[in-house]
Amino acid sequence: MSSKMIFINLPVADLDRSKGFYEALGWKVNEDFTDQNAACIVIDDNICLMLLTKEFFTAFSKRAIADTAGQVGAAYALSLGSVAEVDALTDAALGAGATEEVNADKRAEEAQVGMHGRTFIDPDGHQWEPFFMNYPGA
Repeated sequence: MSSKMIFINLPVADLDRSKGFYEALGWKVNEDFTDQNAACIVIDDNICLMLLTKEFFTAFSKRAIADTAGQVGAAYALSLGSVAEVDALTDAALGAGATEEVNADKRAEEAQVGMHGRTFIDPDGHQWEPFFMNYPGA
């Protein structure tokens, strides 16, 4: 395992609903770091989500929590190994309650550079952008 990891901390309205959503994507809950305030969702060996109840999340910042239902606060791009993986993840998200955001101009620009991406919004309004890009020389 690498010594570097990324933990993305996301405020959520309903911890159980959010855990179920991310489990439906095929990601696993690490029970060692999960309680009534937070859940650790393992995306892979180096990337984890920390789903935090909104009440618990406020302990991490003095600033107000963004209203992601109406505004985007960040976009989480996730590089995957194939077009099929991008579509499978997005389809699983949609089946679990996400909404898809389609931007035809962005898709056309991405296609010009050999990229395939989709965008989905989770039940708490967090924006995910799984993508595949056939990198030259890879």
